[in-house]
Amino acid sequence: MSGYQIPFTGLQKQYNNLRTEILDVTDTVLRSGILMNGNYTAEFENWLANKNNSSYAMTCHSGTQALEIIAEYYRDYDLIMVEKPTVLVPAMTYPATANAFLRAGWSVIIADTDRHGQIDIKNIIKDMDTHYHAVCAVGLYGADLRDIDTIKNRAIVIEDAAQHWLSNNCVRQGTASAISFDPTKNFANYGNGGAVVSNDRDLLTYARNWTNNGKYTNHDMRGTNSRMSEIDCAQMMVKTKYIDQWQERRSEIASYWIDRVKNSQIRTLIDDSNFATHCYHKFVIEIDNRDTVQRNLSLCNIETKVHYTSPLHELPAYEQLPGPGLLSVASALGRRCLSLPIYPELTDLEIEYVIARVLDCV
Repeated sequence: MSGYQIPFTGLQKQYNNLRTEILDVTDTVLRSGILMNGNYTAEFENWLANKNNSSYAMTCHSGTQALEIIAEYYRDYDLIMVEKPTVLVPAMTYPATANAFLRAGWSVIIADTDRHGQIDIKNIIKDMDTHYHAVCAVGLYGADLRDIDTIKNRAIVIEDAAQHWLSNNCVRQGTASAISFDPTKNFANYGNGGAVVSNDRDLLTYARNWTNNGKYTNHDMRGTNSRMSEIDCAQMMVKTKYIDQWQERRSEIASYWIDRVKNSQIRTLIDDSNFATHCYHKFVIEIDNRDTVQRNLSLCNIETKVHYTSPLHELPAYEQLPGPGLLSVASALGRRCLSLPIYPELTDLEIEYVIARVLDCV
């Protein structure tokens, strides 16, 4: 249990609010004896496809594995027609984004970001010497993808939508998208969980086989055991009833905080340019003396996080990959950004307390 007065996530509060419903559906599943691939799984996948304005959705063990499925699909089906295709990934992302493609046998180039932390599309369009077959776009902190349509005639667009899939009314912009239900996300499972979303029926078939060790093709393809349980899907169906009002509350909090800091030295990464389409997964501020501010907020019993302290090209596992270097926009963000706790279970008093203490510290 967190020792903070205001922890970074509201998982405990959320569970307390939903406890009766969560336990009821869990009991229903356990009494049925159908623990995998039952009616709740099918219902949840149908809900996901409809929510994402897409034809198909296939659940799996995690958002990382969803991205692996997509990466292996494009390689295995020779849709790119090269032995080792190349993908651009943004420097500001969790290592899972790069890992999925590296494990699937791709070459990875790390691209710099804009000031919102998203891959800098304008710069990669200008750089005609960089050859790539796909771009993996990450809507960092929950922001909708920026300028991505301008490269669809040059490369396959894949969405690592773990953070942003609820943005822009869930309109998918890639040919395939990977979703995460990690406990830190807006729409969180109580363990791992993910999904592949696409209009590509062949990808859905591939994903279904991949997640069941090739079972449905008489094991003529490789794969693994990668599923969400029936209990997971049943519990997530409970949360589908509340997700829209949770998102509205996040929007209200973000709007209030933006207004409170507008005359300060704080830059918010949710702003007028992206507010309307954002999903408010994180509320991130850019400030001087970030580490000192974080320590001071901790003394006020407010838990904060840094996403991410080091961009990919500064991490040992990826420093040999082509990347933007230390004087990049991503490197500057990694030294100046701080994520505040934002979740619908925050009370009005807690919302005011957090932003008041932030303003005291900067």
